[in-house]
Amino acid sequence: MNKTKEKVNAAIVIIGNEILSGRTQDINVVTISKWLNELGVKLEEVRVIPDIENSIIKTVNELKKKFNYVFTTGGIGPTHDDITSKSIAKAFNLSYGYNKEAYSILEKYYGKTKFNIGRKKMAMMPKKASLILNPSSGAPGFVINNVYCLPGVPSILKSMLGGLTNKIKGGKKILSKTISLHTVESEIAKSLGEIQHKSKKVDIGSYPFFRLGKIGVSIVIRSTDKKKIDDCYKEIVSFVKRKKINMIGGK
Repeated sequence: MNKTKEKVNAAIVIIGNEILSGRTQDINVVTISKWLNELGVKLEEVRVIPDIENSIIKTVNELKKKFNYVFTTGGIGPTHDDITSKSIAKAFNLSYGYNKEAYSILEKYYGKTKFNIGRKKMAMMPKKASLILNPSSGAPGFVINNVYCLPGVPSILKSMLGGLTNKIKGGKKILSKTISLHTVESEIAKSLGEIQHKSKKVDIGSYPFFRLGKIGVSIVIRSTDKKKIDDCYKEIVSFVKRKKINMIGGK
């Protein structure tokens, strides 16, 4: 890939009934998206789907064609509802069984006497899968083509991303700058829209907040071009001063 010109994008598939039910709050998207930004990969889509085989197969088959990289989280553990590995095998029309390297890693990690059926299941994955090593709890994730399958436990997932950094070919690092204001979105909407219209290669987002009893808006400017970010920043600060809006700070 041409690191300076080609757009590199990604999607995340969060797999788990516990997310959809509201029982568990997902934080993996934040972790992965920040990591991807550093690598110059733009996260463009996130989907949350249940632990249903057909849903996993359909979603992965659709996204792997649209994006350079697809990351799945969840469903690769030892229990009956951990069906991601088997479903990914079906999505790629691959056989499903024990990965010798994964089996060896897990057997060594748990010891032969504690390496039970549930733990052995975590060594089952699609044929031809490459492992994503797990420095936290032994059980590896895996890669098939452009699909990267990671666990759902946030601390474990985070520990595994470092081992993938050199395997992801991104473009320019995605930079950002934030301006926080004591105002409401309707007060700045027209001016922001005009700046966004002129700045095609910059993403400008406005995000309302309520902090310390006061309403405000954070404006986030994102681009791979620092000069374009700085130019937009100056234009925004200019209209903010004209409107006499209190600027909390920018970074």
